[in-house]
Amino acid sequence: MTNFYRNFAPMKQRFLFLLRAYGLTVGIFLCAKVVFMCLNRAAYPFTADDVADVLIHGITLDLSTSLYFLVVPFLLMVASIWWTGRRLRLVLKLWYAVTAVSFVLAFVADSALYPHWGFKLDATCLQYLSTPADAVASVAPLWLALGALVLVVLTVGIYGLYCLCIPNSFEPLRRKWTFGIVCLIAAPLIFLGIRGGLDESTTNIGQVYYSQTPFLNHSAVNPVFSFLASFEGSVRSDVRYSYFTDEECAALTDGLYDRRTVNPDTLLRSQRPDVLVVMLESAAAQFTKMAGKDYIMPNFNRLMDEGVCFTQCYANSFRTDRATVCIWSGHLAFPTMSLQKVPAKNAHLPSLARSLRKVGYSTKVFYGGDINFTNMRSYLVNAGFEDLVSKDDFSRQEQHTAQWGVRDDIVFDRIVDEVKEWDKDDKTPHLIGCFTLSSHQPWDVPTKVLDDEVENAFYYLDQCMGDFVAQLRQLPQWNNLLLIFIPDHGINYDGMDENKAIKNRIPLLWMGGALKEIRTVDVLCNQSDLAATLLGQLGIPHDDFLFSRDVLSETYTKPFAYHTYNNGFSLLDSTRFVVYDLNSEQTLVGDAPDLVKRGKALLQWSSEDLGRR
Repeated sequence: MTNFYRNFAPMKQRFLFLLRAYGLTVGIFLCAKVVFMCLNRAAYPFTADDVADVLIHGITLDLSTSLYFLVVPFLLMVASIWWTGRRLRLVLKLWYAVTAVSFVLAFVADSALYPHWGFKLDATCLQYLSTPADAVASVAPLWLALGALVLVVLTVGIYGLYCLCIPNSFEPLRRKWTFGIVCLIAAPLIFLGIRGGLDESTTNIGQVYYSQTPFLNHSAVNPVFSFLASFEGSVRSDVRYSYFTDEECAALTDGLYDRRTVNPDTLLRSQRPDVLVVMLESAAAQFTKMAGKDYIMPNFNRLMDEGVCFTQCYANSFRTDRATVCIWSGHLAFPTMSLQKVPAKNAHLPSLARSLRKVGYSTKVFYGGDINFTNMRSYLVNAGFEDLVSKDDFSRQEQHTAQWGVRDDIVFDRIVDEVKEWDKDDKTPHLIGCFTLSSHQPWDVPTKVLDDEVENAFYYLDQCMGDFVAQLRQLPQWNNLLLIFIPDHGINYDGMDENKAIKNRIPLLWMGGALKEIRTVDVLCNQSDLAATLLGQLGIPHDDFLFSRDVLSETYTKPFAYHTYNNGFSLLDSTRFVVYDLNSEQTLVGDAPDLVKRGKALLQWSSEDLGRR
């Protein structure tokens, strides 16, 4: 027993040190959240239950962030196979001194700046370091002194706690190979913890959002992670396009986005229908009869003749996360950044869900995938959706029916069950959003009808759509239902690319008993116009949607479609189509300098609007 202790006690000593240091880091993060909430309580009141919810929902981000600060101690423990003594303790103390300073600066800055910013700490604060005198010019000397004292006391306190975790001396290892093998096994586990697991989504701020109260979501966010993550996000969110003077830009965009609804062409027979919006993954016109493909999506082709089909609608972007913001917030997409991934910005956007909630709608989203992917959760919560149903809300067996999560037919069946529960005596109208996912690489669907795996995936989605509509039509709730199918984007397939307008054409289809009649709308428009058009039909103001047009209003007199892709844009009017590459600053398709100017002006205008949010 004595030999066993001698052999393994040094390993135990090292791992206990790592566990203590890790646990202390997590504990510091939890305490910082409570302090943050207390310091902001005057402006944002909360209850004890709110504190518990914040800690519970935010713990995953705290656990992951704490692992970042365990990497250096872990590597030093690996180095202790060969290197022990006072220098090892000195390096550890130096590391924790830097850690303590970093934590305190993050906590204090986050708590102090939040009342003014309204969002969590990010790299924005660094811009003030170049002019520190200006940054503190309005702060009284006494408060500066007190602030400095708080920084010192907190730093010394946290540093002292970390020093207590460090052993007085590290015993020499007797089983060096054994310890090395254990460390080799532990290393990928630490990496997975930092990453957030094996799912498609990585650790992100959005995973802790859970409430309709922004302050509670912000309280759950780890400020250190928010700051570190913003270095990537700041590149994407700080988009600036400057081609013209303000006057020139205003002249080029004048009248393009009239935000009024005047004498609209009325499609609905109900002023407050239940609304169900289904975003179809990649199901652009290229897979329908619009492109001469009758066999891939026969149900969709048929349904286009059974509702109101907007045949000249175009996607605003090339990715689902960008299209989500375009559809629900009516904003334009950007070539090199995703607004969905920047909560500090998208929280200030208008949204269909929020506008409908103001007039009494309940709001809910169904998605069979990981709702934390690309910060989807945070965006949907910010957009005003009260209830989110995602992969984790399905059975364990259902969660693994597709590579991306739950198959579309299972999600559609769940929505049908939801609609069945709507009480006809309850006058509360409903808004449901839905995202399909099966028609996406790796095209793994349960049916095999078409030889081409891509076409077969869209055939499967089409069968799900057909069954979904057939089930809804059998319900009494169909009579007051407005069902909207809207694809998110097209894909590069079968010769389609950004140089072909048909790649971005999407069949926007309205169906349901809430419609007055079956018809076709041939007006040129974008998916970002859905918000204003739908709100216009419901008689709800939409003037806060700067880039969404009511295409059924008399004010829609300058029809065009605008699209951005990876560092480029395209623009289409009634007779011309241009594609412009921002890398080479050359027109790739078309000869219409005025359209290129308009596209640049839209980039400048939309980026300036984003900068103000």
